[in-house]
Amino acid sequence: MSDDTLQVYIDGQLYPKPEAKISVYDHGFLYGDGVFEGIRAYNGRVWRLTEHLERLYRSAKAILLEIPLSLGEMREAVFHTLRVNRLRDAYIRLVVSRGVGDLGLDPRKCQKPSVVIITDRIQLYPPEFYEKGMEIITVTTRRNAPDVLNPAIKSMNYLNNILAKIEVIRAGVQEGLMLNQQGLVAECTGDNIFIATRNVLYTPASHMGILEGITRATVFEMAAEFNVPVHEGALSLLQVYGADECFLTGTGAEIVPVVRIDGRDIGDGQPGPLTRRLMARFREKVQTEGEPVEGLM
Repeated sequence: MSDDTLQVYIDGQLYPKPEAKISVYDHGFLYGDGVFEGIRAYNGRVWRLTEHLERLYRSAKAILLEIPLSLGEMREAVFHTLRVNRLRDAYIRLVVSRGVGDLGLDPRKCQKPSVVIITDRIQLYPPEFYEKGMEIITVTTRRNAPDVLNPAIKSMNYLNNILAKIEVIRAGVQEGLMLNQQGLVAECTGDNIFIATRNVLYTPASHMGILEGITRATVFEMAAEFNVPVHEGALSLLQVYGADECFLTGTGAEIVPVVRIDGRDIGDGQPGPLTRRLMARFREKVQTEGEPVEGLM
């Protein structure tokens, strides 16, 4: 199926990609008022769909947005969109906005939230980065403070991340590490971060100002399989610079090794053995453990 013939779900109807449109009065467009999830399908199975949907509904509840579909109906809408597009391997973007209103901020003017489901393909990083590792920088843009706009809410307000991404682009690298208001490591512009030191994993805790990623949680599970301890807490740049290994996690990124940060080699400047082991196990899991989409040939 070509890109132009892909179908996009909008409020219960399917539209060809070139015709998939929302109102300019939608408060998601006007104010970034809404929530979203990025989900992956592998080999006809949707990876961790329940976890993604539960986080979507938690985020919506946090901003007092009532999603017009039940969780079960949303699951079936995702499956239906994948079936229509005949995509066994896909990136799924699920968006719920406040809906159409007027030019004021008042959310009460939006009579009904809008639901959009896009199923398409994604390649976040070039393939060679998974084999050789990538270089990242620390950006000057600080992560939103949790007591101002909690990053645990996966909202459509992504300007904080976009400003950091602009720094990354100007530096000629692929990703940037964001610090919190205290100068401690939070997360990257689109990924969570882990380091490994003496075969122990460390990652910033949720109160450091991060989104608790679904792939991040999967790393905890795989580490338990390998009897590798994982410590959540405060993480300094000094600890990152001195780590044996470093990698990023995210739905789009999966698990990608980092071999250089701010001009400093991590370990020996090559993807480490624990990182490679986790990457290999993750690739095994996503091919067999997702929710199968019935009727998807």
